[in-house]
Amino acid sequence: MAPAARRGSFSLAFSSFPELGALAVGYLLGSIPFGLLLTRLAGTTDIRSIGSGNIGATNVLRTGRKDLAAATLLLDALKGVAAALLGAQISPDGAVIAAAAAFIGHIAPVWLRFRGGKGVATFLGALFGISWPAGFAFAAVWLSMAALFRYSSLSALAASLASPLVLAAMGHGPEAIVFAAMAALLWWKHRDNIRRLLSGNESRIGQKA
Repeated sequence: MAPAARRGSFSLAFSSFPELGALAVGYLLGSIPFGLLLTRLAGTTDIRSIGSGNIGATNVLRTGRKDLAAATLLLDALKGVAAALLGAQISPDGAVIAAAAAFIGHIAPVWLRFRGGKGVATFLGALFGISWPAGFAFAAVWLSMAALFRYSSLSALAASLASPLVLAAMGHGPEAIVFAAMAALLWWKHRDNIRRLLSGNESRIGQKA
């Protein structure tokens, strides 16, 4: 098939099934490995060879570059916001479809053999893109848990668990179901952290490795 014909086929498919377009846009945005790109541009250690091997802000921080970690956190969140906002322009259900796809793209980017990050920042960004009050609720739970227990992982787990409950309470039933599934994936990505929490070996916020 000629390139022009292929492009026409893709356009037809997306116009006929806009949800596919939202899915593709969300995944592609979410799969941008900002942590890896920023550290490469800065000439630091390949973050996939240190710590957890993930591409998220927590692992970027292990390079000693707080500025790069902060930038990664912000950009990973923004791609979740952008996916939801763009998805909303594609189809009525496109916002939540693209938001979920961005989250999956972050934790399983095709460019990195499906080995990405744990998805907390992108989960938060996607939540803000769907419902900013729910996004603030996530942040409030995270900060409260962090202040009380000093565990970043526990804070993320609690905040992700609260998110679908907040969405449901606000009347966003379908979105609550999708974010419950996303929270389940986030918990699975944190399974090693959960084991360390249960055994008392998880590092606290600010603790030296």
